[in-house]
Amino acid sequence: MTALADIWGINEAQFWLREGLPEHKVRYDEPTGVWDVFGYPEIQQAITDPSTFSSNSQRLTPNADQRPSEGVLTQLDPPEHQKLRKLVSHAFTPKVVADLEPRITELTNELLDGMSGRTELVEDLAYPLPVIVIAELLGVPAADRTLFKQWVDSMFTTSDRFSLKERAAEQEEYLAKALEDVEQLTDYLREHIRERRAKPREDLLSKLVRAEVDGQRLTDEEVANFGLVLLVAGHITTTMLLGNTLLCLDAHPEQFARVRTDRSLTPSAIEESLRFLSPFAATARSTTRETELAGQTIGADQLVLLWLAAGNRDPRQFTDPDVFDVTRDPNPHLAFGRGIHFCVGAPLARLEGRVALNLIMDRFPDLRTDPEAPPVFMPNPNMTGIRELPLLL
Repeated sequence: MTALADIWGINEAQFWLREGLPEHKVRYDEPTGVWDVFGYPEIQQAITDPSTFSSNSQRLTPNADQRPSEGVLTQLDPPEHQKLRKLVSHAFTPKVVADLEPRITELTNELLDGMSGRTELVEDLAYPLPVIVIAELLGVPAADRTLFKQWVDSMFTTSDRFSLKERAAEQEEYLAKALEDVEQLTDYLREHIRERRAKPREDLLSKLVRAEVDGQRLTDEEVANFGLVLLVAGHITTTMLLGNTLLCLDAHPEQFARVRTDRSLTPSAIEESLRFLSPFAATARSTTRETELAGQTIGADQLVLLWLAAGNRDPRQFTDPDVFDVTRDPNPHLAFGRGIHFCVGAPLARLEGRVALNLIMDRFPDLRTDPEAPPVFMPNPNMTGIRELPLLL
């Protein structure tokens, strides 16, 4: 039987979508100079031990000095991480997120109004919905979303694995272009930050500008990097989540029929999609000291890739891991991470996915993929997500 990953054309580096996990769940990849971790308990051990597996992986990468890391939440360890995370966590409390449901419903209906006959899900719904929501939260014009997409897309265009060793000219060109686009997006945010310092509003950027940590105001660079992470991660996860969920349901008609009939299964269908096709396939860590993981000795100052998507297919944790099951319970997947860096926007992504999926099923009961136009996945091996999904309504 041909694996769905082959039918869909997912990057071959994500071998766990085609076959089982390797015997050795932790191994050193000589060509790239990176340690790979594929097993669920091994990933969980590393991801919950920031004193040994630091989030500051950027320090080991080439051109690390070209991008300042202050305020980059994903690169921070305790105690700085907790201090800065508190500043943004209030924007994603259960009440704040729940209060966004009417606006998310309104936006989804507006976007669905423009869809008929044949549509492309990412362009017409899965991208604009979450980017409008996060732009409104931050206080930047949602009308600039074409710019955001242009800048963000360039960050994830490579189909090659990252390497600490010799890189081809194409990889160097990709990294240079990605850094350039990150800087353009950061410059865009800096302009809005300077404006908020002069004329504060009731938005998240203004709150970050006024916030203090240990009696000190955040610098423009810290606020800009904060905003960068939120703007990028705040929409791309939901974009992939929604596309992946619809694709998985379409590929499993009996499961789709169950969810259409019993909408209480919508949240668990989304969770199973997150496990089955985890949007962010990997997260990076750097070792602060020599350590042992699954019997392998990893030295200090080593780059470690924790393959969350592979861990979500580990049979030691999940029964029949290669089966898509919307009733899977429990489902302790790692798609949103674990520990102190658990995705702060996970409740918002889940809400957006639930609202959008239910409204799509309400309005388009005959929705299906287009057999003449296969889905297109993100080429980056560190991600598993739809870039294009043509649908017949």
